Parts: sequence; structure tokens; C-alpha cells
Amino acid sequence: MNIGQASERSGLPVKTIRYYEEIGLVRPARNENGYREFPDSELQRLKFLQRARSLGFSIEECRELLSLYEDRNRASADVKEITKAKIREIDRKIEELRSLKKVLTDLVGACHGDDRPDCPIIDDLSGSQGRSGT
Repeated sequence: MNIGQASERSGLPVKTIRYYEEIGLVRPARNENGYREFPDSELQRLKFLQRARSLGFSIEECRELLSLYEDRNRASADVKEITKAKIREIDRKIEELRSLKKVLTDLVGACHGDDRPDCPIIDDLSGSQGRSGT
């Protein structure tokens, strides 16, 4: 199948498929006319990449997961450890977001939101907490 068909069947944009080829994640064959030809094995790689990326895995993590996917002698423990590391990263990000939400919520609570120019949010963003209008 050609790149357009591979795009439709994998759910990935053509531009992304070209990028994945450029960085070596997929290796489509080339016809005599230079067009890419995606056999079923490459379509499976594209589907694998689409799903892995949708779950938040980085390009390098996808590269590692792909190598494990293709290694029939892999240890499932290796795949599990990569996934557990991703969960830990997500947990860190969730905590960061909770912290950001608390700060922003506190700032919104401190702001009168009226016609006056005094604004604790602007003061905080500018680093001039406690003094406004300067």
C-alpha cells in the first residue's frame, strides 16, 4: 500500500509517517518510481507507534518498545519496566499540575476582579508581590 493508504489505515498523518521514516522508526520499501510501499509489517509498526504515542510514550521510548515488540525473545519484565517508568512520569506531572492549580486558584481567590488596577495575579507574574501599579 502507498503512504496515503498507510495513513488512513494507521490513523497517522502522512507527514508523521514521513518523519518516522526519516528517524528510522519505519522502513517502507521503495518502488522503481521512488514511491513508498508499506507492506503489512510496516503498517503494524505504524499502528503500534500510533497507539504508543497516544499513551504518551516519547519517540525514544517508542524506539525501545518497537525493538522489544520485534524481539521474540524479549522479557515481558522489560516492557513492564518501561511502562511503570511512564506511569511514574505521569504521576509526577499530575502532582505538578495539582500544584499549579493550587497556586492559580489561590491567586484567583486573592484577586478582587473589579475595576481597580490592583491585581495579585499580575503582581505574582511580575514578581512584585505586594506592590502594584509600579
